[in-house]
Amino acid sequence: MATDYTGAGFGAELPSPSTLLRAFRDPVTIERRDRDVLDSAHELAGCHERRRNALAAAHAADATPQAVVECGHTVEAIDERRTELIARIDDWVAGNIPHHRNGASLHTETLGAVIDRMAAKWVAAQEALGGPTPPARTASKSTDGRAWRRGVSAAQRHIVDSEAHLQWYRLAELADGYRDLITEVAQHRRRLPTW
Repeated sequence: MATDYTGAGFGAELPSPSTLLRAFRDPVTIERRDRDVLDSAHELAGCHERRRNALAAAHAADATPQAVVECGHTVEAIDERRTELIARIDDWVAGNIPHHRNGASLHTETLGAVIDRMAAKWVAAQEALGGPTPPARTASKSTDGRAWRRGVSAAQRHIVDSEAHLQWYRLAELADGYRDLITEVAQHRRRLPTW
């Protein structure tokens, strides 16, 4: 459920943590006030996935020096796009969430930066479900890693399961922090920077 600011005279909404997490996975198909935020969040998750893949390719044992350079350029282009998407979210905040300065503490990050970190952790958590090597995950039609897990030992599964648990736990912590942030913004105890 989105945090509704209409009762407080804000006239805008910030997406709930669950809505934001769904947006990382699936594009938004309905018209919403916060559509720019959710569309940007979805693209940020895609950027982080492409970034992880490029870095993995650069660190592959058979990577040529030229391939490493190309991966570096790819990562730079992805990071530039991430900066644009973060700014798009922050512009939406500046235009839709009034800055109430009376007693509200300034948060240390913009909403775009918070969502970018959540998107990165969401991608890491998804990757952890499929195992430590991307080829094993992509070879399977199962997106949750079950087919891959059938072909590995119990010790390997324990390592993968431990990593997946850790990544999902960290994502849950970020989602809780995000919920706290939007609640404090709604209660006028926190304001979001729009640098």
